[in-house]
Amino acid sequence: MPDTTRTSTATIDAPTITGAVRLDGVTKRYGTATAVDDLSLDVQPGEFLSLLGPSGCGKTTTLRMIAGFEYPDAGDILISGRSVLNLPPYRREVNTVFQAYALFPHLTVAENVAYGLQQRRVPKAEQRERVSEALDMVQLRAFADRKPTQLSGGQQQRIALSRALINRPSVLLLDEPLAALDRQLREEMQLELKLLQARLGTTFVFVTHDQAEALSMSDRIAVMRAGRIEQLDAPDTIYAEPASAYVASFIGQQNFVHGTVRADGDAVDTSIGVISGRWGGEKVAAGQPAVAAIRPEHVRLERGQGTGVPGRVLGVSHLGETLQVAVRIGEDATFLSRMPAPTAPRVGVDDEVRCVWSAVDARLFAADGIPTTATHVITLPKGGGR
Repeated sequence: MPDTTRTSTATIDAPTITGAVRLDGVTKRYGTATAVDDLSLDVQPGEFLSLLGPSGCGKTTTLRMIAGFEYPDAGDILISGRSVLNLPPYRREVNTVFQAYALFPHLTVAENVAYGLQQRRVPKAEQRERVSEALDMVQLRAFADRKPTQLSGGQQQRIALSRALINRPSVLLLDEPLAALDRQLREEMQLELKLLQARLGTTFVFVTHDQAEALSMSDRIAVMRAGRIEQLDAPDTIYAEPASAYVASFIGQQNFVHGTVRADGDAVDTSIGVISGRWGGEKVAAGQPAVAAIRPEHVRLERGQGTGVPGRVLGVSHLGETLQVAVRIGEDATFLSRMPAPTAPRVGVDDEVRCVWSAVDARLFAADGIPTTATHVITLPKGGGR
């Protein structure tokens, strides 16, 4: 239960901020473990914001505190300019959609959608009208008399969305709602969800560990690590300009090469040579460990003599419009190259190639912060140039 002796530590005075969410120095502990650590965040009205990160980073705990299912040990939470610390979930301007849908199997689709209106004692005539509108919104009015078990996973998810939106919340909270769907259906639902949010103008706070979901739907992404926000930016900024090795590894794929910062400060000595690049985040002092990161789409393959890092083709994957090639470098390292299929060189297993990239496409980071969940990590030992 909330601590009724606590008071708000922040206010938002403007009267036109319906749907705004503010977390001000929020901390949540479970025993000696800190799940959310002094987190501050502003979600703008009508924004689609995703909390992205691996299991245990604090994203779901943050969502549950906004919803009122958990209460912070410190800090304040404001919705539409008012503190909700002492409000139970049903009195907050939010609704939540869960991964498991949480539909009532014994009720029809229409009865499931109407449930929230019934709890608020909305007149029957208004209930029927709003249920019809809500089902039209997700294109499922024809299924009103069916039971949830008679629907597909995607249809059940749309019913859950309809039920959550029928009470017209200022903020919709979504806790990995697409995780149980197969890939094709998940991609279709991503588009539907984004179009629905844009049409309604409702503030969406979306929790996911799936980078593709976050990149495809969000206005902004908060990449979380150990209960804090590592970077908060638009998807294209986070992808192109990651603020740390952790963010670089979690968003998209990377070729990482460990090394030591050179005296000039803008290059790293590695076992495959000197790699120059631009720093992401804080610059590391000369002589200290660092890591260079090059995305596969920035690595092109060339044959014959010339610049670049020599290697031998391990495998070739055809990904529709792109060709992905894994190249063995040395004894135990692999580089990925991803090129447009029409212009990619035709290579096969065991072909000798050179991996070439531009220094402007390489990023340099402090060596810590690369999670074990990174999609593709090169663990070349640090050392001098070739």
